[in-house]
Amino acid sequence: MGEPSPLSERERSFTWRDRDRLVRFGAGALDEAPTVLAAHGFEHYALLTTSRGLERAPALAGAAGVVVEVPAGTVPEAAAAVRPQVGGRPLVALGGGRAIDSAKAIGAADRLRVAAVPTTLSGAELTGIHRLPAGVERAALVRPTLVIADPELMASQPMPGLAASAMNALAHAAEALYTPLANPVAELAALRAAGLIAGALAGASGGDARALESPASARAPAREPLALGSVLAAYALDSTAIAIHHVVCQTLARTAGTPHAETNAVMLPHTLALVARREHPALRRLAAALGDPHCEPAAVPRLVARLAWLAGPTRLGDLGANVSALDAVSDAALRRPELAHTPDPPGRDELRSMLDAAL
Repeated sequence: MGEPSPLSERERSFTWRDRDRLVRFGAGALDEAPTVLAAHGFEHYALLTTSRGLERAPALAGAAGVVVEVPAGTVPEAAAAVRPQVGGRPLVALGGGRAIDSAKAIGAADRLRVAAVPTTLSGAELTGIHRLPAGVERAALVRPTLVIADPELMASQPMPGLAASAMNALAHAAEALYTPLANPVAELAALRAAGLIAGALAGASGGDARALESPASARAPAREPLALGSVLAAYALDSTAIAIHHVVCQTLARTAGTPHAETNAVMLPHTLALVARREHPALRRLAAALGDPHCEPAAVPRLVARLAWLAGPTRLGDLGANVSALDAVSDAALRRPELAHTPDPPGRDELRSMLDAAL
C-alpha cells in the first residue's frame, strides 16, 4: 500500500442530490453551512452536539434555536435524555456517530427532519442505521435529509483516534462487499472507499504502520481521501445491510463496554480472516483495492492489520474486554438476525474462537 491516489476535482467538491437527500461535500462546506441549512428549511433548529463540535463550528450554535450537548452513554439513553429539549424543532447534528445517531433517533420518534454535520468518519450521516430513544419501541428509521461534509472537520480528530475512526469507515466498505444485498453500485463505492482510506493511512505511516515507534509518531493522514472514503463507504453499507463484523462490534460495545471505533479497528482483521476462509470472490477485489498485486483474499487480513496498528490498541483486552464477557458476547451475537448475512454464517464455536483470537 502506497500513497493515496489523488482525488479528481469532481471528487474534491460536489453537491450530490440522492432522491430526498442532499449531500454537500468539499473544503469550505462548513463555512457554507448556515446558509445551506437556512435554504433547506433548517431555521431555529435544535443543535445536538458535543463540546468538541461546538469548538470546531461555533457559527452553527449562533443560528440555532437551542443548543443541546449530547450526554455520554448509549444512543437510546442519550437520545431519551435530550429529547424533551428539542421541542419539536428540526434537528441538526454536529458531531460523531453518537450525536448523529441520537438526532436520527429523536427524528424517527417525533417525525422531525434531521441534518448532519459530521466531525468524525463514523458514516452515521449517510445511513438509516440507528437505535431509538429509550421508551420508544417502534418508529420508521430515518436518514438525514441534508449532509454537510467538510473534510477538514470530518477528519479533525487527532491521532490515533482519527485512525480508529478511519478503520471503522474501512469496515463499512469491506462489509458492503459480501452481504446478500451486495450490488455493483455499492461495490464500486466500497472499493473506491477502501483504496482511499487504506492509501491515506499507509501514507501516514510511510507504508508500514508496524515500523513506527508508536501510533502517535505517524504523520497526520491526508484528510480529503479519508473523508470521501468515509462518505462512499457509508453509502455502500447503507445499501447492503450489515453482517458479522458489525454484529460482533456492536455487540462488544453494548455487552463488554468497549469503545466503538477502536473495537472496529481491533476486530476488522479477524472478521475479514473469517470471510477470507470462505473464499468469497469479493475479497479478491478488496485485496486489489488494498494494494495486493496478487489479489489474494488471504492477504486482506494482513494488510488491514498493518493499518489497524495506527489506531493504537490491537487486542480486545487492551480495550477493557475480558474472557468472562466473551460467552455473553457470543450468545448475543448469535441472536442477531443480521449474522445470517455472513457468507456461511459461523456457529458458536467459530465465533467464540474468533473472539478468543482477538482478545
